[in-house]
Amino acid sequence: MLGHVIVANVDTEPACPDELLSPSAAPAGSSRLRAERRPFDTIDAADWDRLAAANPMATPFSSWAFHRAWWDAYGSNAHEQTLAIVEAGGAADGNLVAIVPLMHRHQVEPSDAATHTTLRHGHAPDLTAVAPTAKTIFFGATYHADYATVLGDPANAPEIAEALATELGHGSKADHDHPEPWDAVDLRRLRCGDAFADALTVAFGRREIDEGWTLNAEREDVCPVVTLPEDGGWDAYLATLEKKTRHEIRRKLRRAEDAGPVELVDSLDPATDLAAFIELHQKRWGADGLFPKTPGGDQSHIFFRRLFDLFGPDGALRLVFLTVAGRRIAAGVHFETADGYLYYNAGIDPDARDLSPGVVMTARYLQRAIAAGKRRLDFLRGDESYKYDWGARDEPIQRILVRCPE
Repeated sequence: MLGHVIVANVDTEPACPDELLSPSAAPAGSSRLRAERRPFDTIDAADWDRLAAANPMATPFSSWAFHRAWWDAYGSNAHEQTLAIVEAGGAADGNLVAIVPLMHRHQVEPSDAATHTTLRHGHAPDLTAVAPTAKTIFFGATYHADYATVLGDPANAPEIAEALATELGHGSKADHDHPEPWDAVDLRRLRCGDAFADALTVAFGRREIDEGWTLNAEREDVCPVVTLPEDGGWDAYLATLEKKTRHEIRRKLRRAEDAGPVELVDSLDPATDLAAFIELHQKRWGADGLFPKTPGGDQSHIFFRRLFDLFGPDGALRLVFLTVAGRRIAAGVHFETADGYLYYNAGIDPDARDLSPGVVMTARYLQRAIAAGKRRLDFLRGDESYKYDWGARDEPIQRILVRCPE
């Protein structure tokens, strides 16, 4: 079913040097845990978020609210295949240890042309190809999440990965008429240093020869991140940038401030203000953005509305507007974490280009982060050049790809 593709070996081209293929993996045949299908709707939100919190690599993209919103909006685009990793045997049999949010679909579905929207506008990296007709297992919500991982304690990562690989093994399909045969497992958005990336690579690699699989681990993309100085304020941060860049930022800030007070204003009612964000986003991106006048654009409306509904007023998700003299000229959607902001999406009024709304809003984000004692502004996926003007450095994300023989 899959076309033949010649690719680099996982041992010679790891996604994150010196961090993949950890030697601390569990021995083969570990059976303390087992995987079982457990529909998303049957998993309690508190259990989901408790296990997400156990993994320091988890982000708001791993939260129950994010996944619930995704399925509410895009459920027709994929088939849910969540796996629970549970204790196997003894008095604790069936106790929930980890969750692997999964979905499956063909690599390309006939409906994709109608439902396509664009979340990121960076350069698309060259990745190992998978046939469009391949039935593929992805992390749940993978198209709209910039990071993904397994929900659970990394100390258990080797055994959790063994249970997952055993469940997905095609030997079980041949022996027991496995109900969900697949052509590829395409796990993306794994951060470097994530113990589950190591463990999954080892667990799949252990079965590669017997199953006839082809395993690849490769850099999927980059997330440029600004790391803020521990000491000092805005001027100390600017001092880390090139002289020409510092000059341009200060010049554009002064020009905006000359037009009136410049403020980054939090929305107190995102449900009402969401329409204003969408309007600004459409002004910037039009049909090339998230909200075109298509079925996909309709789904994006539902997704963002549900995100704000589910995260609630005290959650990690925030909507802000950049105002100059009280006029909204830009809007940003971000997630707040303990150490920084994840800059998820934005909209800009092109009629205000003389005020440099993109530059001014980013500057205000950074000033806010510094004032709050944050250390990071994460621009998330994509290598757009403007991110590097702010001193961002690439943090790679990984892809683990397992393909079955033709």
